[in-house]
Amino acid sequence: MTMNVDIETYSSIDIREAGVYAYASAPDFEILLIGYRYDGQDVKVIDLTDPLADPERDFPDFWEGLYSPDVIKTAYNANFERTCLASWLGRPMPPEQWRCTAVHAATLGLPGTLGGVGEALGLPEDKQKDKIGKSLIQYFCKPCKPTKTNGMRSRNLPEHAPDKWQLFIEYNRQDVVAEATIREKLQIYPVARQEQELWNLDQHINDHGVRLDMDLADKIIQYDGIYQERLKQEARKLTGLNNPNSLPQLKMWFFMTYGLDVPSITKDSIPVIEAQLKELKTTHDVLPGLRMLQIRKELGKTSVKKYQAMRHAVCPDGYLRGILQFYGANRTGRWAGRIVQVHNLPQNKIPDLDLARDLVKQEDFDTLELLFEGIPFVFSQLIRTAFIPSEGYRFVVSDFSAIEARVIAWLADEKWRLNVFRTHGKIYEASAAQMFHVPIENIKKGSRLRQQGKVAELALGYGGGFGAMKAMDKAGTIPDDEIPMIIANWRKASPNICKLWRNAEAAARAAIEERRTIKLKHGLSFSYINRILFIGLPSGRKLAYYDTRIEDDEKGKSVITYAGVDQETKKWGRLKTWGGKLVENIVQATARDCLAVTMERVSGAGYRIVMHVHDEIIVDVPETDIDALEKITAIMAQPVPWAQELPLRGDGYETPFYKKD
Repeated sequence: MTMNVDIETYSSIDIREAGVYAYASAPDFEILLIGYRYDGQDVKVIDLTDPLADPERDFPDFWEGLYSPDVIKTAYNANFERTCLASWLGRPMPPEQWRCTAVHAATLGLPGTLGGVGEALGLPEDKQKDKIGKSLIQYFCKPCKPTKTNGMRSRNLPEHAPDKWQLFIEYNRQDVVAEATIREKLQIYPVARQEQELWNLDQHINDHGVRLDMDLADKIIQYDGIYQERLKQEARKLTGLNNPNSLPQLKMWFFMTYGLDVPSITKDSIPVIEAQLKELKTTHDVLPGLRMLQIRKELGKTSVKKYQAMRHAVCPDGYLRGILQFYGANRTGRWAGRIVQVHNLPQNKIPDLDLARDLVKQEDFDTLELLFEGIPFVFSQLIRTAFIPSEGYRFVVSDFSAIEARVIAWLADEKWRLNVFRTHGKIYEASAAQMFHVPIENIKKGSRLRQQGKVAELALGYGGGFGAMKAMDKAGTIPDDEIPMIIANWRKASPNICKLWRNAEAAARAAIEERRTIKLKHGLSFSYINRILFIGLPSGRKLAYYDTRIEDDEKGKSVITYAGVDQETKKWGRLKTWGGKLVENIVQATARDCLAVTMERVSGAGYRIVMHVHDEIIVDVPETDIDALEKITAIMAQPVPWAQELPLRGDGYETPFYKKD
């Protein structure tokens, strides 16, 4: 038996900034409406604001279903319903009893919002209803600004607008209908059992959360305000400007002082301006200009935004929750970061991380500035260290070594690459040796050949060319005229990978045009059903490309297109794909499935994963468990059942706070 659930809530905390866990932890949090429907029955709405009603007496079937392990509860973004109900009732809502329609939609390549999925599926769209719904949520679910018109109240209640409240009840009822309708349409493509079990694990990880060192974060936030104001005062003194942070004023100052016509002052343009200033040093005092550019760089750094996000989202017990979005990348099924965006943290580049951290904790910022250059840079380096183990625990951090390179070598049957990963693992050196026909012993770390091998490995595996090489070689170590030769050498050294690109595109085209299933090595398959291109992965999971077509592009070239969310515009529309891109999706999805198997094994061994970042897991381990690192690293290296010949290796370390080793 299934029960569709949709709730409307109130909290003074902004859910967009803080996430649902902190939102539901607010002292004034409450559930206003609960809409629910059992299989095929009418929707019922429980008005929890009605002082004359007795919800438990009047709606016994809801409470029976909510607490029964035999009734499956469904919701669009079920994490919201689960978390809010658990907080409000003071009892857990086991994810094993819930199904998430948003995840179901994501597995089929559909948009992330309820309205977006409905539109993509061709369900009747009522934009006026959506507009009214948003205004009702704004009115009843969020604090309001006290004004004379509303009697100086800070919150709107049902009695303040009875007609609006009745509309809100109907809006809640219709959301239940919409979620149920979408779920019924998607049922012909059920979520695989292993994906549901992985979602269960994901929910437990998010429910537990990771502990934050808010003492560190708060001290950094506080001092950053002082430091920023000091920089602004110095800038005013240097330039004489009222607002040196104003770009027009600063551009005019550079023109009046140095005769420089500065079109922009950005991270990319500052080195150019610095070079122009240095050419004027014989005729001008360029030190103020150089210092002003340095100040501008420091003022432009966003080193405390993630600390501020932590402050907004931390729960009363000091833990941060809800930072991982299951199936957040629906091309591959990888997780996406939320709130603090742990997938986009600065790497640790300063050697004395412990010292810098201790100085901040002691509020000894004078010594910090004396020993380290650039306070904003130091603060950005310490972001990872704000994630700390539970009391009496330590972190064990373990990740897959070069997982994507290993997966593509296995899928393509590129023998020499597989031999590298089964032995020394030095893929950059080995790649350079293959490309330039020199002994691998002659290619040392830091050498020009190794750098070229590294850039080529990172840029060319998915069919990249000149542009990909330039994008990866940010330091500009490879001359433009050498790039075509490197591309040709790399492809000549890895013919099976190039063949995999061609085979993937040919299989996709054949599946679409001939409406049949095409099978490749290692369990890869391509099929086309109801306008969806499915790519079967070695794990048994399937990637989905919704509304796939073969059509001519603006240049008259035949291309594969599908409906999806553009990563730049974030809008739903037509996207192109081709063999190299399909292989990229397949490889990253397979790497994700390797991580999923390992996470389940580590969790099954009794260890608690508190978060994971890309191909790395962070585990809360008791101080008394002295063998944990060895055991977890060994688990990372175990073959996965559907890829026994894929050579995996785990690297790990122990730490009292999160960092990049």
